[in-house]
Amino acid sequence: MGIGNEIRGDDGLGSVLAQELSNLEDNNITIFDGKTVPENFTGAIKRENPSHIIILDAVEMDEPPGHVKLVFKEEIANYSISTHAMPLSFLINYLETTTSAKIMLMGIQPKNMDLIDKISPEIQESLNKVLELFKYTLENFKISNSR
Repeated sequence: MGIGNEIRGDDGLGSVLAQELSNLEDNNITIFDGKTVPENFTGAIKRENPSHIIILDAVEMDEPPGHVKLVFKEEIANYSISTHAMPLSFLINYLETTTSAKIMLMGIQPKNMDLIDKISPEIQESLNKVLELFKYTLENFKISNSR
């Protein structure tokens, strides 16, 4: 699930990545573009009954722009995460109690989240690398539909 607001520059990175990933042809993954309201997709996620949920979002980590990190649930409170209304920790807690999925947050350090900005070149480079990682994983490690 990608999360973000595309009119706020780098904050839109999760949404942009979800759109790119949705172009991949693979029946073993489902992509959701949660935009600024990822909580609206909880019903659809529960119906999918996924084994894993990867949430992609802009995360302020005091790192160089484009830095990619898997953020553990226990660390979420230490970071400023995106601009959506519901705290991401609430969404993750809800999904943990209503699904059996393993949940992870992949954060990318934004550079600029001002209104009407485009994604920064550093962030686009990181998005391209993450997209290639997903493509490589799907091509070389066939993930089964078994839960």
